[in-house]
Amino acid sequence: MKPRIWVAVLVVLSVLAGMAVQRYGLNGGKMDRAPATSADVQGKKPKFYRHPMNPAITADKPLKDEMGMDYIPIYDDASNVQGRAIAKGSANVAGGRMPGATGGAAVVTISPAMVNNMGVRTEPAERSVLKRRIAAVGYVSWDEDRIRHIHLRYEGWIERQHVTFVGEEVHKGDLLFEVFSPKLASAQEEYLQAVASGNNFVRSAARVRLRSLGLAEEQIAVLDKTRKAETLIKVYAPADGVVESLGVRQGMFVESSTVVASLVDPASVWVVMDVFPQQAAGLAAGTDAELRVPALPGKVWRGKLEYVYPSADPVTRTIKMRLRFDNPDLLLKPNMFAEAYLHAGDERVALSIPREALIRTGTESRVIVALGEGRFAARTVEAGAEYGERTEIISGLEEGTQVVTSGQFLLDSESNLKAGLQRLSAPDAEKNVVTKGRRAGGAP
Repeated sequence: MKPRIWVAVLVVLSVLAGMAVQRYGLNGGKMDRAPATSADVQGKKPKFYRHPMNPAITADKPLKDEMGMDYIPIYDDASNVQGRAIAKGSANVAGGRMPGATGGAAVVTISPAMVNNMGVRTEPAERSVLKRRIAAVGYVSWDEDRIRHIHLRYEGWIERQHVTFVGEEVHKGDLLFEVFSPKLASAQEEYLQAVASGNNFVRSAARVRLRSLGLAEEQIAVLDKTRKAETLIKVYAPADGVVESLGVRQGMFVESSTVVASLVDPASVWVVMDVFPQQAAGLAAGTDAELRVPALPGKVWRGKLEYVYPSADPVTRTIKMRLRFDNPDLLLKPNMFAEAYLHAGDERVALSIPREALIRTGTESRVIVALGEGRFAARTVEAGAEYGERTEIISGLEEGTQVVTSGQFLLDSESNLKAGLQRLSAPDAEKNVVTKGRRAGGAP
Protein backbone atom coordinates (compact mmCIF):
# COMPACT_ATOMS: atom_id res chain seq x y z
CA MET A 1 0.00 0.00 0.00
CA LYS A 2 2.83 2.40 0.85
CA PRO A 3 4.33 2.55 -2.69
CA ARG A 4 0.94 3.36 -4.13
CA ILE A 5 0.40 6.17 -1.62
CA TRP A 6 3.77 7.69 -2.43
CA VAL A 7 3.05 7.55 -6.16
CA ALA A 8 -0.26 9.39 -5.67
CA VAL A 9 1.40 12.03 -3.52
CA LEU A 10 4.12 12.62 -6.12
CA VAL A 11 1.54 13.01 -8.91
CA VAL A 12 -0.42 15.61 -6.92
CA LEU A 13 2.73 17.55 -6.08
CA SER A 14 3.83 17.54 -9.73
CA VAL A 15 0.49 18.96 -10.86
CA LEU A 16 0.59 21.70 -8.22
CA ALA A 17 4.16 22.58 -9.15
CA GLY A 18 3.26 22.85 -12.83
CA MET A 19 0.35 25.16 -12.08
CA ALA A 20 2.54 27.37 -9.93
CA VAL A 21 5.21 27.62 -12.62
CA GLN A 22 2.64 28.49 -15.25
CA ARG A 23 0.89 31.10 -13.09
CA TYR A 24 3.97 32.84 -11.74
CA GLY A 25 6.54 32.14 -14.41
CA LEU A 26 4.57 33.49 -17.37
CA ASN A 27 3.52 36.62 -15.49
CA GLY A 28 6.93 37.46 -14.21
CA GLY A 29 6.04 36.42 -10.66
CA LYS A 30 3.07 38.80 -10.44
CA MET A 31 -0.47 37.59 -10.71
CA ASP A 32 -2.06 40.86 -11.83
CA ARG A 33 0.47 42.16 -14.29
CA ALA A 34 -0.28 42.16 -18.02
CA PRO A 35 2.40 41.20 -20.52
CA ALA A 36 4.76 43.96 -21.49
CA THR A 37 3.92 45.76 -24.72
CA SER A 38 6.24 47.03 -27.40
CA ALA A 39 5.73 50.53 -26.04
CA ASP A 40 6.86 49.39 -22.55
CA VAL A 41 10.00 48.03 -24.12
CA GLN A 42 10.63 51.39 -25.75
CA GLY A 43 10.31 53.15 -22.38
CA LYS A 44 6.89 54.71 -22.93
CA LYS A 45 4.71 54.70 -19.84
CA PRO A 46 0.98 54.04 -20.32
CA LYS A 47 -1.38 56.80 -19.25
CA PHE A 48 -3.85 54.23 -17.88
CA TYR A 49 -5.23 50.78 -18.62
CA ARG A 50 -8.66 50.06 -20.06
CA HIS A 51 -10.94 47.09 -19.58
CA PRO A 52 -10.85 45.06 -22.85
CA MET A 53 -14.63 44.61 -22.95
CA ASN A 54 -15.91 47.78 -21.22
CA PRO A 55 -14.12 51.06 -22.12
CA ALA A 56 -15.77 52.78 -19.14
CA ILE A 57 -13.69 50.70 -16.69
CA THR A 58 -10.06 51.79 -16.33
CA ALA A 59 -7.20 51.23 -13.92
CA ASP A 60 -3.85 52.85 -13.15
CA LYS A 61 -1.92 49.57 -13.34
CA PRO A 62 -2.04 46.45 -15.53
CA LEU A 63 -4.80 44.04 -14.51
CA LYS A 64 -6.78 41.11 -15.81
CA ASP A 65 -10.54 40.99 -16.20
CA GLU A 66 -12.89 38.25 -15.00
CA MET A 67 -12.10 36.16 -18.08
CA GLY A 68 -8.35 36.44 -17.69
CA MET A 69 -7.91 39.00 -20.50
CA ASP A 70 -5.28 41.72 -20.06
CA TYR A 71 -6.32 45.34 -19.68
CA ILE A 72 -5.32 47.46 -22.69
CA PRO A 73 -2.59 50.08 -22.12
CA ILE A 74 -3.49 53.60 -23.29
CA TYR A 75 -0.69 56.02 -24.16
CA ASP A 76 -0.47 59.78 -24.64
CA ASP A 77 1.09 59.28 -28.09
CA ALA A 78 -1.66 59.99 -30.66
CA SER A 79 -0.17 57.55 -33.12
CA ASN A 80 -0.43 54.47 -30.86
CA VAL A 81 -2.90 51.66 -31.24
CA GLN A 82 -5.74 51.65 -28.68
CA GLY A 83 -6.72 48.09 -29.12
CA ARG A 84 -9.33 48.51 -31.84
CA ALA A 85 -8.88 47.94 -35.58
CA ILE A 86 -11.04 48.15 -38.66
CA ALA A 87 -9.38 44.97 -39.87
CA LYS A 88 -6.82 42.87 -38.04
CA GLY A 89 -3.34 44.28 -38.50
CA SER A 90 -4.48 46.85 -41.07
CA ALA A 91 -6.57 49.68 -39.63
CA ASN A 92 -6.23 51.25 -36.18
CA VAL A 93 -7.93 54.07 -34.33
CA ALA A 94 -5.56 56.85 -33.40
CA GLY A 95 -5.18 57.67 -29.74
CA GLY A 96 -6.22 61.31 -29.96
CA ARG A 97 -7.43 64.14 -32.12
CA MET A 98 -5.33 65.58 -34.88
CA PRO A 99 -5.37 68.90 -36.73
CA GLY A 100 -8.31 68.93 -39.13
CA ALA A 101 -10.67 66.90 -36.98
CA THR A 102 -13.69 68.87 -35.86
CA GLY A 103 -16.87 68.38 -33.90
CA GLY A 104 -15.25 65.88 -31.49
CA ALA A 105 -14.38 63.45 -34.27
CA ALA A 106 -11.26 61.34 -33.89
CA VAL A 107 -8.53 60.59 -36.36
CA VAL A 108 -8.66 57.16 -37.97
CA THR A 109 -5.42 55.60 -39.15
CA ILE A 110 -5.44 52.73 -41.63
CA SER A 111 -2.71 50.95 -43.50
CA PRO A 112 -2.04 51.46 -47.23
CA ALA A 113 -3.21 47.90 -47.87
CA MET A 114 -6.55 48.57 -46.21
CA VAL A 115 -6.90 51.88 -48.09
CA ASN A 116 -6.61 49.87 -51.29
CA ASN A 117 -8.97 47.12 -50.11
CA MET A 118 -11.64 49.63 -49.06
CA GLY A 119 -11.40 51.42 -52.39
CA VAL A 120 -10.78 54.77 -50.72
CA ARG A 121 -10.56 57.59 -53.27
CA THR A 122 -10.01 61.29 -52.67
CA GLU A 123 -10.47 64.50 -54.62
CA PRO A 124 -9.52 68.07 -53.70
CA ALA A 125 -11.99 70.80 -52.82
CA GLU A 126 -11.81 73.20 -55.77
CA ARG A 127 -12.82 76.76 -56.43
CA SER A 128 -14.32 76.80 -59.91
CA VAL A 129 -17.09 78.22 -62.07
CA LEU A 130 -20.42 76.69 -61.09
CA LYS A 131 -23.68 76.79 -62.97
CA ARG A 132 -26.75 75.30 -61.38
CA ARG A 133 -28.01 72.35 -63.41
CA ILE A 134 -31.11 70.54 -62.19
CA ALA A 135 -31.82 67.07 -63.53
CA ALA A 136 -35.28 65.52 -63.39
CA VAL A 137 -37.37 62.93 -65.13
CA GLY A 138 -40.72 63.40 -66.80
CA TYR A 139 -42.89 62.36 -69.69
CA VAL A 140 -43.83 63.81 -73.05
CA SER A 141 -47.39 64.99 -73.64
CA TRP A 142 -49.29 66.89 -76.31
CA ASP A 143 -49.04 70.66 -76.32
CA GLU A 144 -52.54 71.43 -75.11
CA ASP A 145 -52.38 74.91 -76.61
CA ARG A 146 -52.39 73.20 -80.01
CA ILE A 147 -55.42 70.94 -79.46
CA ARG A 148 -58.59 71.85 -81.40
CA HIS A 149 -61.98 70.32 -80.68
CA ILE A 150 -64.48 69.99 -83.54
CA HIS A 151 -68.17 70.58 -82.74
CA LEU A 152 -71.14 70.80 -85.11
CA ARG A 153 -73.46 73.78 -84.64
CA TYR A 154 -76.48 71.75 -85.62
CA GLU A 155 -78.07 68.40 -84.94
CA GLY A 156 -77.78 65.58 -87.44
CA TRP A 157 -76.53 62.13 -88.33
CA ILE A 158 -73.04 61.05 -89.42
CA GLU A 159 -73.84 59.56 -92.82
CA ARG A 160 -70.26 59.13 -94.03
CA GLN A 161 -67.07 59.05 -91.96
CA HIS A 162 -63.73 59.63 -93.70
CA VAL A 163 -61.48 59.70 -90.58
CA THR A 164 -61.76 56.41 -88.75
CA PHE A 165 -58.98 56.07 -86.14
CA VAL A 166 -57.07 58.04 -83.51
CA GLY A 167 -53.57 59.06 -84.58
CA GLU A 168 -54.47 59.54 -88.22
CA GLU A 169 -52.67 62.50 -89.76
CA VAL A 170 -54.84 65.09 -91.49
CA HIS A 171 -54.23 68.38 -93.28
CA LYS A 172 -56.22 71.55 -93.37
CA GLY A 173 -59.17 71.14 -95.76
CA ASP A 174 -59.27 67.33 -95.63
CA LEU A 175 -62.81 65.91 -95.56
CA LEU A 176 -63.66 64.43 -92.16
CA PHE A 177 -67.42 63.70 -92.15
CA GLU A 178 -70.60 64.10 -94.17
CA VAL A 179 -73.61 64.97 -92.02
CA PHE A 180 -77.34 64.99 -92.75
CA SER A 181 -79.09 67.79 -90.85
CA PRO A 182 -82.75 68.72 -91.45
CA LYS A 183 -82.16 72.04 -89.69
CA LEU A 184 -79.29 73.02 -91.99
CA ALA A 185 -81.17 71.83 -95.07
CA SER A 186 -84.07 74.12 -94.10
CA ALA A 187 -81.71 77.06 -93.63
CA GLN A 188 -80.27 76.52 -97.12
CA GLU A 189 -83.76 76.54 -98.67
CA GLU A 190 -84.57 79.81 -96.88
CA TYR A 191 -81.39 81.34 -98.24
CA LEU A 192 -82.18 80.30 -101.80
CA GLN A 193 -85.68 81.80 -101.48
CA ALA A 194 -84.17 85.08 -100.23
CA VAL A 195 -81.78 85.16 -103.19
CA ALA A 196 -84.67 84.56 -105.59
CA SER A 197 -86.75 87.37 -104.00
CA GLY A 198 -84.13 89.98 -104.79
CA ASN A 199 -84.50 91.49 -101.30
CA ASN A 200 -80.95 92.17 -100.19
CA PHE A 201 -81.95 92.63 -96.55
CA VAL A 202 -83.63 89.21 -96.37
CA ARG A 203 -80.78 87.66 -98.34
CA SER A 204 -78.20 89.10 -95.92
CA ALA A 205 -80.11 87.81 -92.87
CA ALA A 206 -80.38 84.32 -94.38
CA ARG A 207 -76.67 84.35 -95.19
CA VAL A 208 -75.79 85.29 -91.60
CA ARG A 209 -77.90 82.37 -90.36
CA LEU A 210 -75.99 79.93 -92.58
CA ARG A 211 -72.68 81.25 -91.27
CA SER A 212 -73.86 80.94 -87.67
CA LEU A 213 -74.72 77.30 -88.32
CA GLY A 214 -71.15 76.62 -89.40
CA LEU A 215 -71.22 76.78 -93.18
CA ALA A 216 -68.00 78.18 -94.64
CA GLU A 217 -67.93 81.01 -97.18
CA GLU A 218 -66.75 78.56 -99.81
CA GLN A 219 -69.79 76.35 -99.22
CA ILE A 220 -72.17 79.34 -99.44
CA ALA A 221 -70.48 80.36 -102.70
CA VAL A 222 -71.19 76.88 -104.11
CA LEU A 223 -74.81 77.28 -103.00
CA ASP A 224 -75.02 80.63 -104.83
CA LYS A 225 -73.63 78.99 -107.95
CA THR A 226 -75.68 75.79 -108.02
CA ARG A 227 -78.88 77.22 -106.48
CA LYS A 228 -79.40 73.78 -104.94
CA ALA A 229 -79.38 72.86 -101.24
CA GLU A 230 -76.85 70.24 -100.15
CA THR A 231 -78.43 67.20 -98.55
CA LEU A 232 -75.15 66.06 -96.92
CA ILE A 233 -73.06 68.80 -95.34
CA LYS A 234 -69.33 68.22 -95.60
CA VAL A 235 -67.16 68.83 -92.48
CA TYR A 236 -63.50 69.68 -93.21
CA ALA A 237 -60.35 69.74 -91.05
CA PRO A 238 -59.74 73.30 -89.77
CA ALA A 239 -55.94 72.83 -89.50
CA ASP A 240 -53.07 70.40 -89.94
CA GLY A 241 -52.64 67.86 -87.16
CA VAL A 242 -53.15 64.40 -85.78
CA VAL A 243 -56.48 62.99 -84.63
CA GLU A 244 -56.12 63.07 -80.86
CA SER A 245 -59.61 61.74 -80.10
CA LEU A 246 -62.62 60.56 -82.08
CA GLY A 247 -66.04 60.80 -80.48
CA VAL A 248 -68.36 59.53 -83.22
CA ARG A 249 -68.88 56.67 -85.61
CA GLN A 250 -70.80 56.42 -88.85
CA GLY A 251 -74.54 56.49 -88.28
CA MET A 252 -74.40 58.21 -84.90
CA PHE A 253 -76.71 61.09 -84.03
CA VAL A 254 -74.78 64.17 -82.88
CA GLU A 255 -75.72 67.39 -81.15
CA SER A 256 -73.93 70.70 -80.84
CA SER A 257 -72.46 69.58 -77.48
CA THR A 258 -70.85 66.47 -79.01
CA VAL A 259 -67.08 66.55 -79.55
CA VAL A 260 -66.97 64.75 -82.87
CA ALA A 261 -63.15 64.86 -83.03
CA SER A 262 -60.04 66.56 -81.59
CA LEU A 263 -56.97 67.49 -83.61
CA VAL A 264 -53.55 68.35 -82.22
CA ASP A 265 -50.55 69.89 -83.92
CA PRO A 266 -47.48 67.76 -82.97
CA ALA A 267 -44.98 70.40 -84.11
CA SER A 268 -44.31 71.18 -80.44
CA VAL A 269 -44.79 69.13 -77.27
CA TRP A 270 -44.88 69.56 -73.52
CA VAL A 271 -42.67 67.73 -71.05
CA VAL A 272 -44.07 67.55 -67.53
CA MET A 273 -41.42 66.88 -64.89
CA ASP A 274 -41.33 66.61 -61.08
CA VAL A 275 -38.68 68.38 -59.02
CA PHE A 276 -38.08 68.61 -55.28
CA PRO A 277 -39.03 71.87 -53.55
CA GLN A 278 -35.40 72.72 -52.78
CA GLN A 279 -34.60 72.35 -56.48
CA ALA A 280 -37.55 74.48 -57.54
CA ALA A 281 -36.28 77.52 -55.65
CA GLY A 282 -35.15 80.15 -58.13
CA LEU A 283 -36.69 78.48 -61.18
CA ALA A 284 -39.03 80.61 -63.27
CA ALA A 285 -40.64 80.67 -66.69
CA GLY A 286 -38.09 81.25 -69.42
CA THR A 287 -35.31 79.14 -67.88
CA ASP A 288 -33.29 77.27 -70.52
CA ALA A 289 -33.95 73.54 -70.67
CA GLU A 290 -32.39 70.52 -72.35
CA LEU A 291 -34.14 67.24 -73.12
CA ARG A 292 -32.82 63.74 -73.72
CA VAL A 293 -34.86 60.62 -74.37
CA PRO A 294 -33.39 57.18 -73.52
CA ALA A 295 -35.23 55.69 -76.50
CA LEU A 296 -33.44 58.12 -78.84
CA PRO A 297 -29.77 58.14 -77.76
CA GLY A 298 -27.66 60.99 -79.04
CA LYS A 299 -30.63 63.28 -79.68
CA VAL A 300 -30.86 66.54 -77.73
CA TRP A 301 -33.73 69.03 -77.76
CA ARG A 302 -33.50 72.55 -76.39
CA GLY A 303 -36.46 74.45 -75.07
CA LYS A 304 -37.77 76.59 -72.23
CA LEU A 305 -39.43 76.17 -68.87
CA GLU A 306 -42.92 77.45 -69.56
CA TYR A 307 -44.85 77.06 -66.33
CA VAL A 308 -44.25 76.20 -62.64
CA TYR A 309 -47.34 74.68 -61.05
CA PRO A 310 -48.52 76.55 -57.94
CA SER A 311 -48.91 73.56 -55.59
CA ALA A 312 -46.99 70.42 -54.62
CA ASP A 313 -48.19 66.90 -55.28
CA PRO A 314 -50.01 65.64 -52.15
CA VAL A 315 -48.41 62.19 -52.42
CA THR A 316 -44.84 62.74 -53.63
CA ARG A 317 -44.48 66.33 -52.29
CA THR A 318 -42.80 67.30 -55.54
CA ILE A 319 -43.58 70.29 -57.74
CA LYS A 320 -44.60 69.86 -61.36
CA MET A 321 -43.01 71.96 -64.07
CA ARG A 322 -43.99 72.20 -67.70
CA LEU A 323 -41.42 72.57 -70.46
CA ARG A 324 -42.03 73.20 -74.15
CA PHE A 325 -39.88 71.80 -76.97
CA ASP A 326 -40.16 72.09 -80.74
CA ASN A 327 -40.77 68.74 -82.44
CA PRO A 328 -40.16 69.33 -86.16
CA ASP A 329 -39.20 65.71 -86.90
CA LEU A 330 -42.13 64.36 -84.87
CA LEU A 331 -39.75 62.08 -82.96
CA LEU A 332 -41.16 63.00 -79.57
CA LYS A 333 -44.29 61.01 -78.86
CA PRO A 334 -46.77 61.43 -76.00
CA ASN A 335 -46.05 59.34 -72.87
CA MET A 336 -42.40 58.79 -73.79
CA PHE A 337 -40.05 58.77 -70.79
CA ALA A 338 -37.65 61.73 -70.87
CA GLU A 339 -34.76 63.24 -68.91
CA ALA A 340 -34.81 67.01 -68.61
CA TYR A 341 -32.08 69.37 -67.44
CA LEU A 342 -32.67 72.95 -66.33
CA HIS A 343 -29.88 75.51 -66.36
CA ALA A 344 -30.88 77.78 -63.50
CA GLY A 345 -29.22 81.00 -62.40
CA ASP A 346 -26.05 82.73 -63.47
CA GLU A 347 -22.56 81.27 -63.38
CA ARG A 348 -20.61 81.91 -60.19
CA VAL A 349 -17.21 81.05 -58.75
CA ALA A 350 -17.35 79.09 -55.48
CA LEU A 351 -15.65 76.33 -53.50
CA SER A 352 -17.16 72.92 -54.23
CA ILE A 353 -16.62 69.20 -53.74
CA PRO A 354 -17.99 66.12 -55.53
CA ARG A 355 -21.59 65.54 -54.50
CA GLU A 356 -20.92 61.98 -53.31
CA ALA A 357 -18.29 63.19 -50.81
CA LEU A 358 -20.90 64.94 -48.65
CA ILE A 359 -22.41 62.96 -45.75
CA ARG A 360 -25.79 64.30 -44.62
CA THR A 361 -26.96 63.07 -41.21
CA GLY A 362 -30.18 65.04 -40.91
CA THR A 363 -28.73 67.41 -38.32
CA GLU A 364 -25.46 68.33 -40.00
CA SER A 365 -23.33 67.84 -43.08
CA ARG A 366 -19.77 66.58 -42.94
CA VAL A 367 -16.98 65.18 -45.05
CA ILE A 368 -14.04 62.87 -44.40
CA VAL A 369 -10.75 64.66 -45.02
CA ALA A 370 -7.48 62.89 -45.79
CA LEU A 371 -4.68 64.11 -43.49
CA GLY A 372 -1.95 62.09 -45.15
CA GLU A 373 -0.03 58.95 -44.14
CA GLY A 374 -3.23 56.94 -43.91
CA ARG A 375 -4.94 59.29 -41.45
CA PHE A 376 -8.54 60.44 -41.92
CA ALA A 377 -10.89 62.62 -39.88
CA ALA A 378 -14.46 63.84 -40.10
CA ARG A 379 -15.04 67.56 -40.58
CA THR A 380 -18.34 69.41 -40.24
CA VAL A 381 -19.13 71.72 -43.18
CA GLU A 382 -21.90 74.05 -44.28
CA ALA A 383 -23.17 72.90 -47.67
CA GLY A 384 -24.82 75.13 -50.24
CA ALA A 385 -26.69 74.39 -53.44
CA GLU A 386 -25.99 71.47 -55.76
CA TYR A 387 -24.57 72.19 -59.19
CA GLY A 388 -24.86 69.03 -61.23
CA GLU A 389 -22.33 66.56 -59.81
CA ARG A 390 -20.81 69.08 -57.38
CA THR A 391 -21.98 70.64 -54.12
CA GLU A 392 -21.05 74.14 -53.00
CA ILE A 393 -19.24 74.41 -49.65
CA ILE A 394 -19.95 77.67 -47.82
CA SER A 395 -17.68 77.06 -44.82
CA GLY A 396 -15.66 74.32 -43.13
CA LEU A 397 -13.15 73.52 -45.90
CA GLU A 398 -10.24 75.23 -47.57
CA GLU A 399 -9.32 75.04 -51.22
CA GLY A 400 -7.11 72.05 -51.94
CA THR A 401 -8.26 69.95 -48.97
CA GLN A 402 -8.47 66.31 -49.97
CA VAL A 403 -11.92 64.82 -49.28
CA VAL A 404 -12.86 61.15 -49.49
CA THR A 405 -15.31 60.34 -52.29
CA SER A 406 -15.43 56.55 -51.91
CA GLY A 407 -15.35 54.58 -48.66
CA GLN A 408 -16.21 57.67 -46.62
CA PHE A 409 -19.12 56.05 -44.78
CA LEU A 410 -16.90 53.34 -43.28
CA LEU A 411 -14.37 55.92 -42.17
CA ASP A 412 -17.11 58.16 -40.78
CA SER A 413 -18.60 55.40 -38.62
CA GLU A 414 -15.12 54.49 -37.36
CA SER A 415 -14.39 58.12 -36.48
CA ASN A 416 -17.71 58.49 -34.65
CA LEU A 417 -17.07 55.35 -32.61
CA LYS A 418 -13.59 56.57 -31.67
CA ALA A 419 -15.02 59.92 -30.58
CA GLY A 420 -17.51 58.10 -28.36
CA LEU A 421 -14.72 56.08 -26.76
CA GLN A 422 -12.76 59.27 -26.12
CA ARG A 423 -15.73 60.81 -24.34
CA LEU A 424 -16.13 57.71 -22.18
CA SER A 425 -12.45 57.87 -21.24
CA ALA A 426 -12.38 61.60 -20.44
CA PRO A 427 -10.13 62.59 -17.45
CA ASP A 428 -13.08 63.11 -15.08
CA ALA A 429 -14.53 59.73 -15.96
CA GLU A 430 -11.16 58.06 -15.45
CA LYS A 431 -10.95 59.21 -11.84
CA ASN A 432 -14.43 57.91 -11.09
CA VAL A 433 -13.88 54.43 -12.47
CA VAL A 434 -10.33 53.57 -11.36
CA THR A 435 -11.54 51.99 -8.15
CA LYS A 436 -14.27 50.12 -10.00
CA GLY A 437 -11.66 48.87 -12.46
CA ARG A 438 -9.48 47.50 -9.71
CA ARG A 439 -12.40 45.68 -8.15
CA ALA A 440 -13.56 44.27 -11.48
CA GLY A 441 -10.18 43.17 -12.75
CA GLY A 442 -8.02 42.89 -9.66
CA ALA A 443 -6.37 39.76 -8.39
CA PRO A 444 -8.54 37.56 -6.26
